Amino acid sequence: MTRSITGASVVAGVVGSPVAHSLSPVIHNAWIAAAGIDAVYVPFSPPPGAFSAFIEGLRGRAICGLNVTLPFKEVGLKLADRTTERASQAGAANILLFNSDGTIGADNVDGLGLLGALAAQAPGFDPKKGPAVVLGAGGAARGAVASLLAAGAPLVRVVNRTLSRAEEIADSAGAATCAFALDQALRAFDGANVVINATSAGLASREALDLPLDATPTDCVVMDMTYRPLITPFLAQAQRLGRQTVDGLEMLVRQAEPSFEALFGRCAPPDTDVRGLCLTALEAEG
Repeated sequence: MTRSITGASVVAGVVGSPVAHSLSPVIHNAWIAAAGIDAVYVPFSPPPGAFSAFIEGLRGRAICGLNVTLPFKEVGLKLADRTTERASQAGAANILLFNSDGTIGADNVDGLGLLGALAAQAPGFDPKKGPAVVLGAGGAARGAVASLLAAGAPLVRVVNRTLSRAEEIADSAGAATCAFALDQALRAFDGANVVINATSAGLASREALDLPLDATPTDCVVMDMTYRPLITPFLAQAQRLGRQTVDGLEMLVRQAEPSFEALFGRCAPPDTDVRGLCLTALEAEG
């Protein structure tokens, strides 16, 4: 049955560039339908140079809020009038809320999504058991570092092609974080409890990099935030080595749950198989 959009429909969405690939509309519109809310969740893709003007034009609650994805997460945080502690720690926003008084609030629930995905697909994983490795130095990496430290990881090693960018994250995150260049990955992977690909460009999914995952312990968990393809070459390499893996689609779904609550003021309907809907959408893409 087709759902009607009315003059009273609440509008929310996701903003990114590009954004046509996003599965967030699939997830949120399925929950909207299941909850019977008069609302719609749509994609927005302003040119990168027009993002700030786009956001400023939404002050006063023209729409209720947005999920923010690449490349706007860090700029989105700077545009907000109020930020949560987790958004400040991540140095990026993945939710912007537009208030009726004209102010903008920022939050970041990527960390909740990351930890939720690990709990769902790697039962028994305990971040306190050993060092974590985060690949990348963008907003997603910052969020991963912050969430792992908050969850009790004793040490987080940030690995990036440009060492200075990894050092920036390590310096801001504190003494329990250290930086490695990409050619130092062998040292970074030694004794790792978890290795997470948080690169904005899809470090191992789009480039044939020789990452020494065989240097990780056999019980190390390997996660990729990318979900196109669902099993990236990075995860495939980990699976060949017998490592437990966690995919990026699970993280997307897990961060969407608190996003839905922030945007629409109610919990996501628990009986809607949004992961299954996303898998169907991915299969349709070929």
